[in-house]
Amino acid sequence: MTRWCHTGEMDTSALESRLIQTVRAKSAGRRALVCFSGGVDSTLVLAACIKAGLETKALLAVSPSLAREERAEAHALAGFLGAELDELATDETDLPGYRANAGDRCYWCKSTLYGVAEKAAAELGLEGVLMNGTQLEDLGDVRPGLQAAKEHGVVSPLVDAGFDKAAIRVLARHWGLPNADKAAAPCLASRFPVGTEVTPERLKQVEAVESFLRTKGLWPARARWHDSVVRVELDAALAPRCFEEPLRTELERAAWRAGFRFVAVDLGGVQSGSLAKRIASEPAS
Repeated sequence: MTRWCHTGEMDTSALESRLIQTVRAKSAGRRALVCFSGGVDSTLVLAACIKAGLETKALLAVSPSLAREERAEAHALAGFLGAELDELATDETDLPGYRANAGDRCYWCKSTLYGVAEKAAAELGLEGVLMNGTQLEDLGDVRPGLQAAKEHGVVSPLVDAGFDKAAIRVLARHWGLPNADKAAAPCLASRFPVGTEVTPERLKQVEAVESFLRTKGLWPARARWHDSVVRVELDAALAPRCFEEPLRTELERAAWRAGFRFVAVDLGGVQSGSLAKRIASEPAS
């Protein structure tokens, strides 16, 4: 597997050729069933399958952990690419293992998605290979969902083609994908500390606050669930707006309507994996 070197401008023709050849090889003449979230990674895989001339279908997992805005964006992207999209009701929030959120929540989520996708394909008589948007940098993280993919024989074309995030964005821009520079948008369940039960009702609380933030142009953002407190993570340039009226009062009211008593704005900004952080020492002075 070749990993692309980023010491200079990437050869977009080489990137394009490598990814298209990879999806063709991995499909082995079968239909490409792309597990699609609307993020740039899975969008690039979907676009590559279409450009490769494969019979392709996008599969979107729909559950309380998918924000309405993300669902709408996924449909818009599939339409932009001319891809057929099917929604799959995954209902992972019914699973005790998922709700427990014990550190392996993503395993239960992805295992459910892949299982539902396989069942749906069998019922429709669709002979195909499941593909996801996993890329090289995902392999270095603790991602239980990768085990689920392995168990279900899901193909990861971006890994096989040697793509990291930088290569993905370069090719996405070259292909004119609308979400080429989209920030990461993990599911709403990622807003809960490990060990805190994830329920549909709590997911709705988080979604309500984040929907408010979106409508006010305070995005990207995260609304982290801490019982009666919602901890809002924002870009440092946007955070001061939360203390200006009338937005300050509007944010408080949005949080109250969602079922929170207090709103806290995190000085650390938007942080990937912030709920798994360990406090090792005080910040350096």
